[in-house]
Amino acid sequence: MRPYLDKAAPEAWKAAGAYSQAIAKAAADGGLLPTEGELIKIRASQLNGCAFCLDLHTREAREAGVPQQQIDLLPAWRETTLFSERERAALAVAEAATQLPLSEEAQADLFGARTVLGDDAFVAAEWVAATINLFNRISILSEHPVRPRKA
Repeated sequence: MRPYLDKAAPEAWKAAGAYSQAIAKAAADGGLLPTEGELIKIRASQLNGCAFCLDLHTREAREAGVPQQQIDLLPAWRETTLFSERERAALAVAEAATQLPLSEEAQADLFGARTVLGDDAFVAAEWVAATINLFNRISILSEHPVRPRKA
């Protein structure tokens, strides 16, 4: 087992936490809804295979009001009508920011997302996506375990 990055460098982890809080504030100030932010976090974590972040953000999404059915169908979000236009735009940002380099399709998705969200919420969504990708990598490299829970 490798060292947990957060435990091995606590000052860096503290700075990462402050950064995360700044992004959360910027996202709220930019008009990105908490549910939209959680959908971004879950989708990026799915694509990255980060079990720890999936466990955390599926719980936080439910607490924020994301319906369980949306969480269940998130891998197939493009194949269902259960997501609003704004949620679809946020999910397109999540995928584009996670699956680099940007393809022509991803660039088109980002253009469409910016049109739907407006500049402020679009930039907020990109920051949230970039941030969860950072935290996915920290958790994956640290091999953070997912502990069983009762509910």
